[in-house]
Amino acid sequence: MRRLLLAALFLPLPALAQPTTAQVAALRDAALGDTLAWDITEGLTTEIGPRLAGTPDEARARVWAVARLKALGFSNVRIEPFPMPVWVRGEEKAAILAPFPQPLAITALGNSGSTGNDGLIGEVAFFPTLDDLKAAPDGSLKGRIAFVSHAMAATQDGSAYGPAGQVRRAGPAIAAQKGAAAIVIRSIGTDRHRVPHTGSTVFPAGTTAIPAGALSVPDAEQLERVLKRGQPVRLKLLLTPSQTGTRESGNVIAEVPGSDPSAGIVLIGGHLDSWDLGTGAIDDAAGLGITTAAARRIMAAGQPRRTIRLVWFGAEEVGGVGGRAYAEAHKGDIHATASESDFGADRVWQFDVGLPAEAAAVGDRLATALAPLGITRGNKFAGDGTDIGPTLALGVAGVDLSQSGLRYFDLHHTADDTLDKIDPAQLQQNVAAWTAMLAVVAHAPEPIGRVVRPR
Repeated sequence: MRRLLLAALFLPLPALAQPTTAQVAALRDAALGDTLAWDITEGLTTEIGPRLAGTPDEARARVWAVARLKALGFSNVRIEPFPMPVWVRGEEKAAILAPFPQPLAITALGNSGSTGNDGLIGEVAFFPTLDDLKAAPDGSLKGRIAFVSHAMAATQDGSAYGPAGQVRRAGPAIAAQKGAAAIVIRSIGTDRHRVPHTGSTVFPAGTTAIPAGALSVPDAEQLERVLKRGQPVRLKLLLTPSQTGTRESGNVIAEVPGSDPSAGIVLIGGHLDSWDLGTGAIDDAAGLGITTAAARRIMAAGQPRRTIRLVWFGAEEVGGVGGRAYAEAHKGDIHATASESDFGADRVWQFDVGLPAEAAAVGDRLATALAPLGITRGNKFAGDGTDIGPTLALGVAGVDLSQSGLRYFDLHHTADDTLDKIDPAQLQQNVAAWTAMLAVVAHAPEPIGRVVRPR
């Protein structure tokens, strides 16, 4: 039986033809033995390592990507560069000076200001939630170090990240408005390890960046316990990051040309950059491996109707710069759908579509193709992802393949984001899901036109 499935895999799919259910199943099932996604993930994390946006490390990764994608046989492989401001990490230390002296595990948030080489000492002002910080009078924290805590729960769909992440994204600017000399937050994570989580924060125009760091979850809880003793707490911070000016990043693009240019482009991919603490395995080398392996399997099976455009986006972690650059550069292109893989490498458990009414049957065929992998259909209007967001905003249809997020935020943006955290079998299930999705969508005979996204 397996020989028949493999034989079906390498029977070319005629141009413009919709593959049969059996052909899609053969492609899907063969992908459960995929090794390419692992090879790409292992190669990128081993040969390049951390890939902070706009740095020479990310530039080396682009060169690596072009060579690898050309060797795999993709067409129109190129780099589309764009400029961006670059922030780099410096020294980072924290310690309670009084009443109970002890070190704390901390990392700087992206775009954090610097304490200077001598560090900064201040009394801690504790806020259990971001709303508590917002309620503090302007100027009331002058000379003090704000500490904002919170708790983030692990969820399969990752829905807790949006609300919890506001502490990191908006908290430092709010603390600056209140007059704080610096801010520390409890890491935006669900782990119990003494490993802090980084990630970007935003200081709006006119707001001076203050030193901003994230404590590991156990250290944040330790600081809370110290504060509950009722004595003033003095903290010393040493955070010496810097803004290095405008540098170059870029998107790496490769294609599987389709037979019908008027049918639109199926946009897929993940992001090439990573934070600098780990090697960016789950975030997002795995996403690149998954989408690349699936696209290559479709290419090997014959020419699809729609062009599959694979993008390894640059500078996602620092605010989705690559996604915006892509949308601006390609707003005149006809896109049918857009999808990205940027939520680790654990199994896909659900899919959603955001398709026009005339393409409703595409979603039904996807349900049939993905069910044997244990993937159920959700009820959301698809369109999730930082990199594809600007393209989706143009009215492009979406297909989301949702991975389990139950352990993603144990590792997200930490030094623990390394290759050993990836389960090869779950990685292969992802490739199978993406292969089935592309086999259905890239060959679909239905027109996939513009959609109106619900607000």
